[in-house]
Amino acid sequence: MKSKTKTVYLCSSCGYDSPKWMGKCPSCGEWNTFVEERITTGSKKSIARGGLVARCAPVPISEIKPLQEPRIHMPSEELNRVLGGGLVAGSLTLIGGEPGIGKSTLLLQNILSIRNKKILYVSGEESATQLKLRADRLGKVSDNTLILTETSLEGIFDQIENVKPQIVVVDSIQTIASSEIESAAGSVSQVRECAVALLRYAKESGVPVLLVGHINKDGAIAGPKVLEHIVDTVLQFEGDRQYLYRILRAIKNRFGSTNEIGIYEMIERGLKEVKNPSEMLLSENRDEEMSGITIGVTTEGQRPFLVEIQALVSSAAYGVPQRSVTGFDQRRLNMLLAVLEKRMRFKLGQKDVFLNVAGGLKLSDPAVDLAVAAAVMSSNFDISILRNTAFIGEVGLSGEVRTVTRIEQRVAEAEKLGFERIFLPKGNLKGVKDKFKIKIEEVGKIEECFRKLFE
Repeated sequence: MKSKTKTVYLCSSCGYDSPKWMGKCPSCGEWNTFVEERITTGSKKSIARGGLVARCAPVPISEIKPLQEPRIHMPSEELNRVLGGGLVAGSLTLIGGEPGIGKSTLLLQNILSIRNKKILYVSGEESATQLKLRADRLGKVSDNTLILTETSLEGIFDQIENVKPQIVVVDSIQTIASSEIESAAGSVSQVRECAVALLRYAKESGVPVLLVGHINKDGAIAGPKVLEHIVDTVLQFEGDRQYLYRILRAIKNRFGSTNEIGIYEMIERGLKEVKNPSEMLLSENRDEEMSGITIGVTTEGQRPFLVEIQALVSSAAYGVPQRSVTGFDQRRLNMLLAVLEKRMRFKLGQKDVFLNVAGGLKLSDPAVDLAVAAAVMSSNFDISILRNTAFIGEVGLSGEVRTVTRIEQRVAEAEKLGFERIFLPKGNLKGVKDKFKIKIEEVGKIEECFRKLFE
């Protein structure tokens, strides 16, 4: 059958196709996401080499034997933590992040440290010489890592058949294109079909595949949203390039938790793991007492750490009060300010309030509510809070301090770092309060906390 080429419009968010352009996608509801693509129909060939199984019959789930395959332990413990214990055989992992954030550096320094696996690193963006210069800068050389500069999907599969690698890295998926699809590399159809082909290869061979993905101006991974549904794990590498610290978090993980994060520091010789994030996120100069600064205890997955909350409250200079927030939910700050005004009778409606989480971290844990409220009131009264004091607690609309999860780990982390006093919800440490040496102040209402703080 002779192949024909036709023009369709594909939604870059969900992959929905339409014969004509539309402003709003009827499938996902997104606006202005349709892009023009040329596709070939009638061809019996498939861009994927083989399939999952040639012929497959239904099997009762009780008769399926689970395979306890060991994970591939990566050299970076932070990467292992985010992956859920290591790289799973036959998995497809996507790592996204802004340009220059360190995605390629993270992968390259990990695979160059693996000595017992044959690894194929496919680069569609950098030449082999550039990768060699980067490896020299990282101070790592490996004979087991093979570099392939190729953007053709068919060429990549030819080399995979010759090399028989045990790990495949593709940098990046947006540069790979198949000759059987007429659209350009990076288009919706190319990204989707190339990812499906690599997924079939990974599941059929049991070889884990790591993909690097670009992100668009909105911070989402470029290409169709289907790409994130296809892969097993989506990792986001983020951080401000003005800071030295990078955070690796799992957005999707079929083999582990999505609550874990890994923290790295960018140095001259690559990325260095941060073993104790609490010390990183706390200000170095802790001797000078200043108003508006408190220490909260938050968690990401199983890991507790302390963060510095900075607040500045001043009279509105231009009549209209400002609310500026960095690293915290602005709507939650507005709620806390309303609670302070309603329950504590503090007039903050005509004052500017600026809030910052030190270190460039973005917090979503409600357990830092008490620390935020204390920082705001400390700045409002211009009274400093002792730096050896930490805060844990979620604040409700009636002014009550609600209990939080993982309270023992949080208190233990504060005690380990030398804090002498901690405020936490009443009854949260029931039964285990005596095991800690740190002075514990239990509060049930937010006014009770401020009474003990500023008495």
